[in-house]
Amino acid sequence: MPHSDLSFMHPFFLGAYAENDHVFEKTLLEFLRDHAYWRRNFHPENRPPIPTNAPYREDYNEFLAQMQQELHTLSADLKKSVPFFSPRYMGHMAADLLLPGVLAQIMTILYNPNNVSDDAAPATLAKELEVGTQLARMFGYNTDPSEEPCAWGHLTSGGTVANYEGIWNLRSVRFYPLSLAQAVKDLGIKLPDVGPKNQQLDQYSKWELFNLSIRDTILLMRKVTAHVKEEYEKKQFQAFSEAVIKESVAHLGMAGFFLRHPEIKQPKLVIPQSAHYSWEKAMKILGMGTAHIEKIRTDVHMRMEISHLKEVIEEHYQQQIPVLGMIGVLGSTEFGSVDPIHKMVEVRDEYAAKGFYFGIHVDAAWGGYMTSLFRLPDGGFVPHEDVCKEFKYFPHKGTWQAFKAVSEADSITIDPHKLGYLPFPCGAFVSKDSGVLDFISQKAAYVFDVKEDPLKKPAAKKLLGLGQYIMEGSKPGSAAAAAYVTHRCIPLHNEGFGRIMAHSMRACEYFYDKLMDVRRHLKELVTITIPFTPDTNLVCFAINPKGNPHLALLNHFSRKVFQHMKINPQQPLQAHDFFGSFTSLSKDALTDEDAARIFEELGINGDTFCHHVTDRTRESDHIYLIRHTLMNPWLMYEDNGMNYIDRYCAFLFRAIKTEMGRAIGRG
Repeated sequence: MPHSDLSFMHPFFLGAYAENDHVFEKTLLEFLRDHAYWRRNFHPENRPPIPTNAPYREDYNEFLAQMQQELHTLSADLKKSVPFFSPRYMGHMAADLLLPGVLAQIMTILYNPNNVSDDAAPATLAKELEVGTQLARMFGYNTDPSEEPCAWGHLTSGGTVANYEGIWNLRSVRFYPLSLAQAVKDLGIKLPDVGPKNQQLDQYSKWELFNLSIRDTILLMRKVTAHVKEEYEKKQFQAFSEAVIKESVAHLGMAGFFLRHPEIKQPKLVIPQSAHYSWEKAMKILGMGTAHIEKIRTDVHMRMEISHLKEVIEEHYQQQIPVLGMIGVLGSTEFGSVDPIHKMVEVRDEYAAKGFYFGIHVDAAWGGYMTSLFRLPDGGFVPHEDVCKEFKYFPHKGTWQAFKAVSEADSITIDPHKLGYLPFPCGAFVSKDSGVLDFISQKAAYVFDVKEDPLKKPAAKKLLGLGQYIMEGSKPGSAAAAAYVTHRCIPLHNEGFGRIMAHSMRACEYFYDKLMDVRRHLKELVTITIPFTPDTNLVCFAINPKGNPHLALLNHFSRKVFQHMKINPQQPLQAHDFFGSFTSLSKDALTDEDAARIFEELGINGDTFCHHVTDRTRESDHIYLIRHTLMNPWLMYEDNGMNYIDRYCAFLFRAIKTEMGRAIGRG
């Protein structure tokens, strides 16, 4: 059995049995009183607007009675909630919440800061930006503002919005050189030699301008704008600024921009087959269209297949079809698989040297916090052989290389409300280069204030008006306080958060081995297959009755087994021993080779796998998988010699035997 000392986590959580309720109650009451004193001491000379005799009025007490009644009703309804806190829950990406985050969020709600700007959140906006810096350091980005590029980050409502921002940022920067060149040409502005080739702007082809790197584009904007400001009158500079804005994709829209530049084909977004659905939503919302998504096949481990990526990139290079960016997944939400980010970086650098550039955004909504397992307190990266000493299987060498290479990506999505064990809503977007801010501001940086040059203003000062640089407007400062306090209490390195991540991975490895035991014990009744070896702490498996060749029957049987662990609002939660989740593998998500491999393991006839759904084939166009997230901190807690994974496997054993008995009884 793996090392399972849980004592270091005892003060971290409220606990599966609310063991730390006394800490929670005492701390919450202390700061509730502190908040009340703060209100009373803000201009104490003012007469309180609620008189002391108000509690004696009938209408006052009627309202309180109604409020009490409604809160009791709500409390009763909330008992139907999913018991994420319990080690009996192994379903979706949620578990017990970290105590410092919960307390900080509840405390801060009383103050209700709005992190849209420092005017509305003088205390918590700075904390949000510091959380961005904390996450950037964990990923290996530079956060020293005296060096460039310097990273920045902020919180979002979730990973979906952070993914939107990834594309929005790439689009804003990549389209800029064409807008700039057009404005300069139309106004007849004379410039010095600029850009990576150090030549006149009109000597660059449109293809070359679109394929400038992010850093080169930032430097180009700064040099050209500074030159025009210095060499031309204020009125001419104003005309230049307005011309650049009018030529931008933000002003013209996608259709207008490509009508203006017909020589350039609309760029593609390259994503793996396993990518989250939010990427398709992003392409719709930004008006770029899902027709311009290129999906890369995944390999036998559900990781991006680099050979196919190279084929697609080479084809686009030869046909001069621009690629806006590539998306790598650091822990897919379905299977926890980790794409080979290090190899994606190699492909990017190889083609950038040929004048064909594309950015890389890493969707680390799920796996991002696992980076803390590899990050040393001094910022170094734990060698692979040292990490392996703690585990039986984890991490695969490619997985370790992928986590290390994240620092080479241009931007990252991460969800503190997933493996950060923080309350919703709390996603985050982190960018390697704060110079990008000048391309996305709602007050264009090209229009200079008389008193201050925005292009020379430090990022920290710009971001005091955070709402100008993000997709959201009003946003809760309470989420920032929760993340900030939690990261201060449990630092984002291998001696802090990394210990929680390591414990979760050990539980996952133990679960994997125990599931193999169940498979051996039931081999005469069913075949259990884990189609993809876990890269992170997610395990999916399929169950097929022995001798059954039909996919539809496999799916039907697996659904019956899943009913034993499915939330049922019509039943008390206590009626279920354990809770899980499920997912499906569609035909489109698998190569023929992968499908054949999985079917061979399960004993399924591949001819029963259908592309199109009809009433007759509705259970034959996918492979139904039972899915478990092994993130609860108490899974390895032992009670009378059994931990919760052992208990779950005994439960699964019974559920399968029960459903097989029913199936046999039905003939």
